This record gives sequence, C-alpha cells and structure tokens, in this order.
Amino acid sequence: MAHKNKTNYSPYKARQEARHKTGTAPAPQMGRHKRPEVIYELNEANDRLADVFRNHGFDMVNHHQRLQLAQFYRLLMLNQEKENFTRLLKLRDVAIKHFIDSIIISKFTDLQFPLLDVGTGPGFPGIPLKIMYPEQKILLGEGVQRRVEFLKHVRSEMNLKNLDILGRNINKHCVYPVQGAITRAVEDIGNTLGNVLSSLQVGGKVYFMKGPGVDPEIAAAKTTWSEYYKLVQDEAYTLPQTPHERRLVVYQKIKNAPLPEEDEGEDLLLEELSGDEKRRWGSYT
Repeated sequence: MAHKNKTNYSPYKARQEARHKTGTAPAPQMGRHKRPEVIYELNEANDRLADVFRNHGFDMVNHHQRLQLAQFYRLLMLNQEKENFTRLLKLRDVAIKHFIDSIIISKFTDLQFPLLDVGTGPGFPGIPLKIMYPEQKILLGEGVQRRVEFLKHVRSEMNLKNLDILGRNINKHCVYPVQGAITRAVEDIGNTLGNVLSSLQVGGKVYFMKGPGVDPEIAAAKTTWSEYYKLVQDEAYTLPQTPHERRLVVYQKIKNAPLPEEDEGEDLLLEELSGDEKRRWGSYT
C-alpha cells in the first residue's frame, strides 16, 4: 500500500471520466463495492484453507495459525461491502495472494523484530506475520483512518498481543526505533528507504515484497541511498504451484542520518496510541 496521493489525481479515473463524457462507458455507480458471493463460516473456512495450504506446500502453518487466518478472512470479507479493502473475494484467492504471499518470505530470510509494516492497508503482510510470529513485536503503519479502525477491530476480535497500530503515514519524521521494516507496496524502493531512515536502527533491515520488474528501482536506490543502506538479498521466486512471480529485496542500514526536524504529526500519533502502547514504546526508547 503506497502513501496517500496528495494531489488526488488518478490516471485511471481521468481515463474513465473521459470515456463517460464521450458516451463510451456507462456511468459509475457510486457508493457500492464488490461483495463476496459467499463468506464461509469459521470451521469451513479453516478446512478450505487447509486444502489450499496443503496443495501449495504450506504445511508449515499449524492448526491454530490456520484457524486465526480463517478468522481474519471472515473479518476481511464481512467488512468488504462497506470498506472495499480488497479485490480478492474468493477464499482460495485470499489464501494464495494474501496469506501465502505474506508469509512465504519467512522461507527465504530471517525477519528482524520489532518489525514495522509500512503502509499495511487492511493488514498485509503484518497480520499474517503476527499470526506466524505471535511472540514478536509487530507495528502496523497506515495513514487511512477507516483502515486504522479496521485494524484495531481485528486486533481486538482476534486478541492479538504485542501488536501496535500507528495511525499515520510512515515518513522521515517517524523516529520510533525498530530493527526491521517490511512493505508489500507499490511505492518506489528509494522512497520507502527514505521514509524509514529515522526509525530503522543501524544493522536493521528493510524487506521489500515486489514484483519481478524491480531492477530500475534497485539501480536508482543504489545511486541515492548507498551511504546509508547496502543491498544484502535479492531473491526471485514464484508463489508455489502458481505462475505468480515475486522478488524479495532486502536492504540493511549501515549508517545513521541526521534526525529530521520535529514533525507535528508525532504528537497526533502519540495521542492515538493507547496507554499500553505508549508504555511499550517507552521500553524501546
């Protein structure tokens, strides 16, 4: 999930509006989102997830973890018509393109915690990773308020511990220390490296879950950020038993940068954290 488009300009919407003006496209229906044809009950969702994971080589997910993923699937689908969080509405698609896609990187790299999920959206990859690493501290960074409220609802309903939700976009003014940052985002690698520079500690890693055509971003990041980061892993893979190609690109921070001037948004962030969250932040500062 990329940061907000502050210009509110959408090339897709511009093309659609042009088509409407020329009469080549039907008028859009406002306020309606796609809803799943069926939302499976918890036990059936769990059984169906078991079949998908087995067929795609993911027996590493135990029964308790799978049951939690089934619960997360239901929460996502039950809120879909109102919030339009995902275009994936079939359980099999959610299982492969959201759940497996989120947790597969644990097969290729060792994650470092506390781990910040930058631009998590409705919780990817952060919520599936929290389920796989229940004892580790994970932070979800998201700037869209309706998604923030959904994430808080998921945390409460699923009783997820040691999970903090940061209700703002992650940028250079965020200075809370973490040992890892992860993003399954369309945002350019260089932009994200700059946005997490103040939070990530020296020796910490940034994990990018990308598509195959990421080489131009890697080349640009080398030019801009080689003083502060080094590329330590570049792994090409496919989601098992699918044609979907992915790249895991990992950078390690090698040098601190001067801290930015204080940002007013930090006060807002602290106000949004619960008392327990504030105390946990204090243990890391």
